[in-house]
Amino acid sequence: KTMEDVQKHSVHTLIFRSLKRTHDLFVSNQGNLPDFDDHLEKVRRSIKARDIYGSVLDRANQAMHAKKLAIQNGDPERPLAITDGSPNAAAAELSMSAAEGGNGASLVRYTRGGVATGGKEKPNSSSIGTTSLVRASMPGNSAGNSNVQLIPKKAPSIPKPKWHAPWKLSRVISGHLGWVRCIAVEPGNEWFATGAGDRVIKIWDLASGKLKLSLTGHVSTVRGVAVSAKHPYLFSCGEDRQVKCWDLEYNKVIRHYHGHLSAVYSLALHPTIDVLATSGRDSTARIWDMRTKANVHTLTGHTNTVASVVAQATKPQIITGSHDSTVRLWDLAAGKSLCTLTNHKKSVRSIVLHPSLYMFASASPDNIKQWRCPDGNFVQNISGHTAIVNCMAANTDGVLASGGDNGTMFFWDWRTGYNFQRFQAPVQPGSMDSEAGIFAMCFDQSGTRLITAEADKTIKVYKEDDEASEETHPVNWRPELLKRRKF
Repeated sequence: KTMEDVQKHSVHTLIFRSLKRTHDLFVSNQGNLPDFDDHLEKVRRSIKARDIYGSVLDRANQAMHAKKLAIQNGDPERPLAITDGSPNAAAAELSMSAAEGGNGASLVRYTRGGVATGGKEKPNSSSIGTTSLVRASMPGNSAGNSNVQLIPKKAPSIPKPKWHAPWKLSRVISGHLGWVRCIAVEPGNEWFATGAGDRVIKIWDLASGKLKLSLTGHVSTVRGVAVSAKHPYLFSCGEDRQVKCWDLEYNKVIRHYHGHLSAVYSLALHPTIDVLATSGRDSTARIWDMRTKANVHTLTGHTNTVASVVAQATKPQIITGSHDSTVRLWDLAAGKSLCTLTNHKKSVRSIVLHPSLYMFASASPDNIKQWRCPDGNFVQNISGHTAIVNCMAANTDGVLASGGDNGTMFFWDWRTGYNFQRFQAPVQPGSMDSEAGIFAMCFDQSGTRLITAEADKTIKVYKEDDEASEETHPVNWRPELLKRRKF
């Protein structure tokens, strides 16, 4: 090949190809253990024995020496007995065994070849020279090992994505006079609440889309709402640094949680304990006692706006995503960071918990990443949503939806990261195209309706297309393209 041919590829491509070749070369036998070396094993054991038991090794040698002398002098192997180790006890034990004589002594004698009871040996053919019941096929045993070596392991295949029906717009709800910034569906699935740039929280009927109630009280944009499953309370937070608790029986604010030094961008209710978590532009997340209004913990560690906070009943109970491009997992009891995930290269604006799997996803403009709880082990990248991803939602059916700052919506299969649908949400008539932007989204409690909050001041409700089938919307799945992910 000429020099010009070689230089056509970038260094990145060449390294990627080299990595792929190496992977393909070794993938078939990566599970096999290395050959067993007796000499190395003996050396390893002797080093370990000297290191750990060096101070008492001479005693063991003396005991071994005494045992050898006893065998040479014709002293029979002693039956095992539990004594306190004193010479008197040993003498008593010997006299006892002599008194019992040969009439089926209850003590069991241990021999290398088998088990002897009452002086009569019963050799166990399968365990000669060992105490194990099953013959172990050691890697050094060529007969047992050759058949393992001959079968090449199949390269791990990528699972085929599950088919999901495409989603379509079913209703557009207008009523807010500013950007709609947040949504929460109540546990009974009858209504949902939205907060917006017009400083109003509105309660909507989920079935009809009609306005039920408007709550005023915030003096700046409302950025987060959450409905309690255990109390008739609605919680809200906003850019006015306020966190409010509304009693929905009286439609009044009954508690304020003071402490944030700047705008509060996100809030989450703990599912089992009466605490709420809020996070905001002061680079902290705060844990509040719902009843006493006390600031139980201030979770510090992020170096920029904490844009998203979620809470769950199992460890890690609090997860935060920040504009400093990290995701942190927190120990709620201690109020300390358990671990920091630094894989993202850009701001993390959204965290979503999977409703049934013990997993969560984090969204950033570089890609969406999936993680496994409780330690935050990386699962996979979901690439393709190139916009700034403001929000995500997941349902039990395995659908992950993501909404972008430019109004694009992507639907993914959670398990495989396959993008089965994408579209640009149409803007409200009279709005500019540049006003397309999705700020928040959530599934209702059944997972069959997706509600989005948008920059054209509307709330859009999407549902699955009932008429679609696998024939009309086939899975266009090409794993060889999927696997070429960017590092």
